[in-house]
Amino acid sequence: MKTLLFLLLLGAAPAFAQQKWQGKFEQLDQTLPTPNSYRSASGAPGINYWQQRADYEIDVELNEDTQLITGKETITYYNNAPEVLRYLWLQLDQNNLSKGNMTDKTETNRVRDSIPAKFFPLSGDMYGYDGGFKIKSVKDAATGKDLPFTINFTMMRVDIPTPMKTGDKYAFMVEWSYIEKDRMKYSERGGYEFFPEDGNALFTIAQWFPRMCVFDDYEGWQNKQFIGQGEYALVFGNYRVRITVPSDHIVGASGWLQNPKEVLTKEQIDRFDRAQKTFDAPVFIVTEEEARKKEKVRSKKKSTWHYYAEDVRDFAFATSRKFIWDAMAVKVGDKTPLAQSLYPKEGNPLWAKESTKAIKNTLEVYSERTFDYPYPTAYSVHTADQGMEYPMICFNGGRPKADGTWSQRTYESMVGVIIHEVGHNFFPMIVNSDERQWSWMDEGLNSFLERETKRERYPDVNINWGSPKGMAGYMRGDKNMMRPIMWQSDNIPGGDFGPNAYGKPAAALTLLRETVMGPELFDKAFKEYAQRWMFKHPKPADFFRTMEDASAVDLDWFWRGWFYTVDNVDVELDEVKWFKVKADAKEVENKGVKAQKGDLASGNSKSKATDFSNGPQEFTMVNTPETYYGDFRNRINDGEIRQALTNKNLYEITLKNKGGLVTPVVIEWTYKDGSKEIEHIPAEIWRLNETEVKKVFVKEKEVTRVVIDPTGETGEVFPADNVFPKKVAENKFDQLKKN
Repeated sequence: MKTLLFLLLLGAAPAFAQQKWQGKFEQLDQTLPTPNSYRSASGAPGINYWQQRADYEIDVELNEDTQLITGKETITYYNNAPEVLRYLWLQLDQNNLSKGNMTDKTETNRVRDSIPAKFFPLSGDMYGYDGGFKIKSVKDAATGKDLPFTINFTMMRVDIPTPMKTGDKYAFMVEWSYIEKDRMKYSERGGYEFFPEDGNALFTIAQWFPRMCVFDDYEGWQNKQFIGQGEYALVFGNYRVRITVPSDHIVGASGWLQNPKEVLTKEQIDRFDRAQKTFDAPVFIVTEEEARKKEKVRSKKKSTWHYYAEDVRDFAFATSRKFIWDAMAVKVGDKTPLAQSLYPKEGNPLWAKESTKAIKNTLEVYSERTFDYPYPTAYSVHTADQGMEYPMICFNGGRPKADGTWSQRTYESMVGVIIHEVGHNFFPMIVNSDERQWSWMDEGLNSFLERETKRERYPDVNINWGSPKGMAGYMRGDKNMMRPIMWQSDNIPGGDFGPNAYGKPAAALTLLRETVMGPELFDKAFKEYAQRWMFKHPKPADFFRTMEDASAVDLDWFWRGWFYTVDNVDVELDEVKWFKVKADAKEVENKGVKAQKGDLASGNSKSKATDFSNGPQEFTMVNTPETYYGDFRNRINDGEIRQALTNKNLYEITLKNKGGLVTPVVIEWTYKDGSKEIEHIPAEIWRLNETEVKKVFVKEKEVTRVVIDPTGETGEVFPADNVFPKKVAENKFDQLKKN
């Protein structure tokens, strides 16, 4: 009570400047989906939560000479939905490169003078590439009868003979083939790279089989077309996959190898077994010398590698005779997953030095922040360019120069992409969000943990990207070219996609952890979300609600500003006034008392102060009668208050929100004796006035300098106006005189 009256006496009551109210602190209740028995108001799965399941048995063969992939699969689909299904939807992602695909039809471009050839957009058929699945048959697994199916670009509808009721399962078979693409010509997630120096190829095979779409409580069938940018929404299940390749190839895949005695030499099996018990350094199962020898001779025989993967949402594999193979065990809780790396000689010596180590670091840090890594292995496979993730296996760039040397940039890029892609095992491979709809739910959360892993394990790596300060330049840009984070993946402009889906969400979570919530509360809430939704299908509201439910921090203002708008943090330190209390007291009832020069009441401040050179203004502390507030009686001891403020320095600061994004305020005070103090003010300071606030601070020592957001931790986009005393901006004439 005294505090409130004391602030009122100081003139620190909220000032309501004329403004356009935008409701930045209003709750998100009207925006988020209504909680129900499937998804609770706390953000946890509801008591009636359900999800579908699909198990796969697949046989696939790669023809290395023609790049033809042929396959047949039996899918057993389980209907756990509380409704009847009369047809099923499958994804045919390879059709994104078929003739007449939707991506080419809807892509916009233009011809410009002197455009580099590599930037000119080309569709698959311009290279003479015949992409897309060739569906040979779709049959009932029990009867062998053909099933009617309809292909709509990258989606295939299969009409089933009998409607599936709740609890039913149905098995059907699909046979298909397609020509694998040259990934050096197409910016795609899978494909092959050909090495003309030794005449061999390295295959990274992804989106290679017809896969079930998700059917859930949120939107029924998730059968949005795949047009390249928005990734995947997939169903959990068990996979048995038999991969037939040339017998001199080494294969890595989602899951655990079931038949090592049939595809490995005795020496390789011994090394593989030793790697599973080795924790301090990788064991080479195939050395560089052995891989170089295999490059020179091509086997005419075939081998079939049998893999089994349990509770995964997808399956990918890599194969080549060029592969060097190393592995080591990682201790995660009571589990010991095997970190494995596959790479050609072109990746060395950098890959032998860093790849498996990066897998280990990722599994350890991510497990600490979320849940113990549940799968038996994690692969990192070397490719020439971009990274891409799948359950237990990922494809990563980062290639040294031909002479074996590498730059710091290559090293940081390689470490970053391996951490990022291995980290995707957690988001979205286990915490299985819908990438086709919300890229940030996997890319953003994963980019945040990637940065945290680098911060903990790689002090020599730059971690500016994904921090509030690192994203300030982007957020300062043209808002007409931006989209909010809460935007459907394919509708985000290409140049905005990286910052929007990766960098900005990572920066938001960093701000949330370091400044808004604090590490302890954030880490507990983030782990709660991960553990609630592992092996399930979360939506944005489930994340938002869980973070609040597990922390007791109202974050609706935060989600609203950072995720639903393109506002930025631009807080101007408009003015700082310095005051001291006059020694004499006035009676509040004495209407004849006139304010002395320098009093707050004098209005002696038409022009804003730019520094502290004029010294403090004096103000009068008035004596007050017995005061009542609400149902409580509170007698204020005026003398006690005056004594408490005597010889103190009072600083009234005025802050203006120019960027629109409400934010915590970090203030650095520099005192006359050279010491400094940092104060954190919660974002709720803006709750009564979103555009301008005033606040009074009482200090023992004189202040010589005030800075808002001194280290950039809130993402301030224009720090030049965050300093007092104010710096006079130089005009062009003054700048020219210096030159």
